[in-house]
Amino acid sequence: MTSRASRSSTPAVQIQGVVKSFDGVRAVDGIDLTVETAQVVALLGPNGAGKTTTVEMCEGFVTPDAGTVRVLGLDPIADSGDVRSRIGVMLQGGGAYPGSKAGEMLDLVAAYSADPLDPAWLLSKLGLTDARKTPYRRLSGGQQQRLSLACALVGRPELVFLDEPTAGLDAQARLLVWELIDALRRDGVSVLLTTHLMDEAEALADELVIIDHGKIVASGTPAEVTSKGAEGQLRLTTVPGLSLDSLAGSLAGFRIEESNPGTYVVEGAINPATVATVATWCADQDVLINDIRVDQRSLEDVFLELTGRELRG
Repeated sequence: MTSRASRSSTPAVQIQGVVKSFDGVRAVDGIDLTVETAQVVALLGPNGAGKTTTVEMCEGFVTPDAGTVRVLGLDPIADSGDVRSRIGVMLQGGGAYPGSKAGEMLDLVAAYSADPLDPAWLLSKLGLTDARKTPYRRLSGGQQQRLSLACALVGRPELVFLDEPTAGLDAQARLLVWELIDALRRDGVSVLLTTHLMDEAEALADELVIIDHGKIVASGTPAEVTSKGAEGQLRLTTVPGLSLDSLAGSLAGFRIEESNPGTYVVEGAINPATVATVATWCADQDVLINDIRVDQRSLEDVFLELTGRELRG
């Protein structure tokens, strides 16, 4: 699935000091963000954090109030024609004509490209061959998602924007989308995606960017983001509600707590003997360890610590 992308010193996306307000409320508040060539960057954040507005400014659908946005070295507003011919956009809402058949919709999008992928091949790759004559409104939610992805990729873009690319997909389709995103990166395509799935972000992204209230609150590689603030900690996941008395007796001087049901944190001078003591404690309790991490938290732990646990509208 070779694109027109080539290795370049010019970032695929470069945002500097961008601000955007709606009705006096700042949706985006001074964000700086860079997506390099052949890099996958995942934007994470609660509902209303500013992710969609940030992406829409990159796509040229929204004009920033302040700051600069450059996509493939171009202004997505002033150079909209050039930019849109080189990018692919997957909208979570689908974006297809409700009465159009799946094959017709993809053929239409391909017709706008000078060198498109073969629509029939792409439909087959995404498991949509049998649905090619089905009207869009009659496709299942997962089929609509896959067709939206096909429309984003058919023009061999250099940069792809993916909004919740696996929302509503079953396990098989989700794995297929992950493989396609990895293939895009290998082919030199840059990807900026938004997702609420922490495991998806960790598996796919070279860089994570967590946004809240219009500001970037954390960024870096998955390893950098999950290790920050976890120094000197051992975290394990097993059965909730275990008594910590015997473990505390074996690890004098360590702070031990059950931070969440089934998640236990041991804090202190962690070494191999500490890990062995914790494993022995679990064996004595006749429980299995589901997950164990040293100097590292789960991405979900980091996300909730930075953005809070309150439900957003």
